This record gives sequence, structure tokens and C-alpha cells, in this order.
Amino acid sequence: MSNPLYDTLFGAHLGRDAPFLHLIDGSILTYSDFLKQTARIAHVLTGLGLEPGARVAAQVHKSPQALALFAACAQAGLVFLPLNTAYTTVELTYFIKDSGAALVVCDPSEVSALTPVADGLGALVETLDADGGGSLTDKAANARESFDTVPRSADDLAAFLYTSGTTGRSKGAMLTQTNLLSNAATLAKEWRFTSDDVLLHALPIFHTHGLFVATNVTLIAGGSMIFMPRFDVDQVLSLMPRATTMMGVPTFYTRLLDDARFTRQAADLMRVFISGSAPLLAETHVQFEARTGQRILERYGMTETNMNTSNPYDGERRAGTVGFPLPGVELKVCDPDSGNPLPQGEVGVIEVRGDNVFKGYWQMPDKTAAELRDNGYFITGDLGMVDADGYVSIVGRGKDLIISGGYNIYPKEIELVLDEQDDVLESAVIGVPHPDFGETVVGVLVPKQGKTPDTDAIMEAVKGPLARFKHPRLLIVIDSLPRNTMGKVQKNLLRDAYKDMFASA
Repeated sequence: MSNPLYDTLFGAHLGRDAPFLHLIDGSILTYSDFLKQTARIAHVLTGLGLEPGARVAAQVHKSPQALALFAACAQAGLVFLPLNTAYTTVELTYFIKDSGAALVVCDPSEVSALTPVADGLGALVETLDADGGGSLTDKAANARESFDTVPRSADDLAAFLYTSGTTGRSKGAMLTQTNLLSNAATLAKEWRFTSDDVLLHALPIFHTHGLFVATNVTLIAGGSMIFMPRFDVDQVLSLMPRATTMMGVPTFYTRLLDDARFTRQAADLMRVFISGSAPLLAETHVQFEARTGQRILERYGMTETNMNTSNPYDGERRAGTVGFPLPGVELKVCDPDSGNPLPQGEVGVIEVRGDNVFKGYWQMPDKTAAELRDNGYFITGDLGMVDADGYVSIVGRGKDLIISGGYNIYPKEIELVLDEQDDVLESAVIGVPHPDFGETVVGVLVPKQGKTPDTDAIMEAVKGPLARFKHPRLLIVIDSLPRNTMGKVQKNLLRDAYKDMFASA
């Protein structure tokens, strides 16, 4: 019996001396050396008594050793649970308890706070710091450089990823070996990745984007990565001439555009820039193409499914869309109440089905049943539409839908109009409670640098393209929109901040 995930992503490179990780200090870690490190860590994990299927929770900084921990979990048949480094002890307590993690790997600075928590929940604790030091690698130092890979099946769990939990308790999305492998193979083919590619990797690896997309695609293609601890404009510009590809969140690209050193020449050797995790403004698309001669490739995915759609590598990369459903992914737009498919061009809830769709939510059968249909379709909660050419557009989240006076209002439609106005960099439209209408529309604007949007003029400007019931009742100007670590606008925070604006209206 084999272990498809390890064998395909890692085992296929055993003994290969080609570069895998280019580190910012100039050193190179080959595939062969990386897999020796992986094997040593796998010995530590099994030596701690961890059995196949046990969960390993990791709140660690990005490093080659942190990546080797993921590989070691795959080789030892363990379920990898990466956790955001920004999570507090209170949040971590929930994740450790809910997942039933047998082992917690954390930064040494957190060990005093986490050890009592782990002890109380029957979990072991090991440490790993940003430089690859800690008890985990200390124990691995003298372990053997080969490990008998633990057999697992394609349907076995490979990872847990917890949802952001903005509307309640975080849910542990269970991802199988098939979920991860099928998506990586599809993306590598669609985006034309080969062993010659060098990916500029500045994303965190506690998230789908940085780990299961960027890293797994590179692994399955046999390419290499310039492995940056975090995004830094100076470092990115310095390292870009050595790379062929880059994956990032929209913030990466806007920061590059803000730097005069980012020119057509700087991007000359890059064959593709890929964006995701948050919507890319149409203005950013236009500016990027004007500056570099290249059009960013935008795609769409989520924790429960990895990637669902992508703009084409060959063909029109259409701004404001996330492209077409990936091969092997079925996508339909449905009425949110009846669940029936809607005609082309109508807005509804996106549902997807395919080998990329997760197994369900850990220990939440009711949530799983509510969002994962018996026929295999996952109800994403995202509102979208498919145009006449088959391009998919994301309008917003279902929870972001505004119902004012009985009318359904989609924030994205209003945001597109607001973003076109003079002196407006970007916007977020939310619904807040209103005594007469139930909810009403509020537009939150971020000004362009050094500018002050004329809210009265903008109020007049929206009257032409938007029906009266869609007009914002109020426009608010703030310095920046609240975002999570992957760049998504946290509208729940905006709704909470402005929920009492019309309390006495």
C-alpha cells in the first residue's frame, strides 16, 4: 500500500540534487537534503508515539523546517493542522481542544503559555522557531535520514484547515489526500508549471494559498521556490530577476505598483503573476498591465475546496472575473432559497463539486449537512454569476447581501461604481440596521494618497448607474479597510463599527 500524498509530492524527488528552496541568505536547500530533514522529523513524530491519523497542530513561523514538518506529517501518516501565527492563546486553546491534536508545535516564546493548555488537553508540545531551531529539530538532529513511509489511502485525511470564524465558531475543514493532490495537479497543468520554474514565495504557509497551492504546485512540477519569510518590497524586487512566477494577494501587487523601481524591465523574466485570497481591483489590473506589459492571472478558491476557478493562462484574463471552472470542477449558480440552478447572468449562490471539495467539517455533522449536499455539491456561500462567455464573477458573500425595504442589494455592484469615482482608491459597501428599511446601505471609502473624496459629488454620481434603492444612505471616509492576514476585507468589523449609525433615525 502506498501513501499517495507523500509519494507524489515528496517521494518522487528522493535523491534528487536539484534546488528546492532558495533562501534569502543565498543558500540553497536541495530536494535530497530537504527530504533527509523530513525523514528525521518523521522519526521524531513517531518516536513521540503519534499514530497514523493523529493531528499535529503547528503555530510556527515560516521556515524550511516548518515546511519539512508538513512533509514529515505526510510521510508519517499524520494530519497536519497549520495555524495562523497571529492567533492568541485563547484561540489556540479552542483549536487544540476541537481538533484533539496529539502534538502542538509552537515558537519557543509561546511554550510557557501553551504548555499548561496542552497538558490539560492531553497534547504534547515541541518547539520550532523562525530560524529552524527548537526542541523538534534538536531531537531530529541525530535521527536517521531515511524513514519507512507510512501507508495511507487517497481518501485518508491529510490536513485540517480552520475557517476564519467571522460568523461564529471556527470550523475544521477536513481535507483528504485526493483533495490536495487533484488540485495541485490541475493547477500545475493549467498554469504551465514545470521543473524549470522558480516561484517567488512570499506568502504565509499556514493558509491554503501559500501551502496547498503555491508549495504543492511547485512540488508536483518539480520546480523550486525562492522562500521568503514574509513579503518585503525591497526583497521581492531584488529577487524577482531570479524567478519565473509569483503568487500573491492583491496587497502584494498594489505595493509593488507603489514602488517606482517596479518596471517592465524588473518583471521581464517573469512568465506569470497569480493573484487570489481576495478580489483584485480592476484598477490594479489596468495599472499592472500598463506598468509591466503583463496581465495578472486571478483565480478563486476557499478553505473547503482549494481552487475552483482560474482565468486562462492562454486567452483573455478578464478583470473583475475569476475565470472559468477548473477541469474536474463542476460549478453552478443557484437560487439561495430553493437551491435550483439560475439562468446565465443571474446572481445566486455558487455551488461546486469535484475531487477538490473537502470531506466535511470536523465533529460538526449539522454544519456539514447544511453546506455539503448529498450529491456532492458544496454550497460556498459566495454570491456570483456566470456571463455569456462563461467567465465567473464573485459578487460577494451571502452574509454580505443587504436586504433593504425588501430589495436584495449586492454590495459588489455598488463598490464597482464607487471605485470609479475621483479620489477613491477602494471601497467597501455594508448593510447596517435601519428602523424603517430593516437595513440600509453604507459606503466606506478609502481615499487615494493625498486626496479627499467629495462625498456629496459621489452621492450625485451614483444616481445615474444605480437604482434608487441601491444608493448609499451614507458615505464614510477612512484611512484603510480592515483586512485579515490574507488581505480579505473584514466587513464584519465594519458592520459592527457602524451598526448604530441609524439607531435613532
